[in-house]
Amino acid sequence: ILAQALAILALEHSPAAQSPTLNKLPFAIMGKVAKGGKKVAAAPLSDKKKKAGTKTNPLFEKRPKNLRLGGDIQPKRDLTRYVKWPKYVRLQRAKRIMLMRLKVPPAIAQFNTTIDKSQAASLLRLLKKYQPETKKDKKQRLMEMAEAKKNGDESKTKKPTVLKFGLNHVTNLIEQKQAKLVVIAHDVDPIESVIFLPALCRKKEVPYCIIKGKARLGTLVHQKTATCVALTTVKQEDNAELGKLAESFKGMFNENVEVRRRWGGGIMGQKSQHVTQRKEKAIQIEQAKKLGLSIA
Repeated sequence: ILAQALAILALEHSPAAQSPTLNKLPFAIMGKVAKGGKKVAAAPLSDKKKKAGTKTNPLFEKRPKNLRLGGDIQPKRDLTRYVKWPKYVRLQRAKRIMLMRLKVPPAIAQFNTTIDKSQAASLLRLLKKYQPETKKDKKQRLMEMAEAKKNGDESKTKKPTVLKFGLNHVTNLIEQKQAKLVVIAHDVDPIESVIFLPALCRKKEVPYCIIKGKARLGTLVHQKTATCVALTTVKQEDNAELGKLAESFKGMFNENVEVRRRWGGGIMGQKSQHVTQRKEKAIQIEQAKKLGLSIA
């Protein structure tokens, strides 16, 4: 053993100390030399590299995150695709896609043709002037009337000019030709409840229009939603505005034959569209080849 240790020391001081042959010596021998205290093992290469590198600033210390279990808080990720949405959300999304894919008959497809933003703003501004009274206002008015009657002062009050709402009420007004303008919501569910109204308005020559949002009509009559509203009378100062709106809506809806004939839906997904495009392209190439052969 002593002879082997001396051989190693001789090799250390020799010019060929760094030769790869030294690495081939048995591990046990090197360990025993270190135990004797005569030779300490050299520092690993990685330590040398660290010392040779640039000095790190103690103010900006590296603090690597540990994202394993029990470590740092995980970063926020967009998990929208992994969420199990409530059933009503899944149903309404599936319904929307189904209505896009299936061919929709003109009677239902006509509800996609609505008035634009500027027309809707002017119409809602007019309708807001004729909002029906709230329950609180009605109670107060009836109390005042009762008080006046008690004191023996009975005065005849005029019938207030307000918006008419409720499907049955509006239908009766159209049938009696009392409605001057009918506004129908485009997103009534089920749509069958208002599907007959456009045809009835055309038959009775009552101007009508389709507006986006049953909730917008609902706010006018102090309800959550309203399928349709109607104006029967307006004040003298609003006659011109009502006449202008009724005229434009007649041309857009009552007398527009194209709306009644146009089918809706039939819009396929992105993948299906690409498949059909490829098929059409292949057919065109085939036809071109045939034409080329016949010309030759």
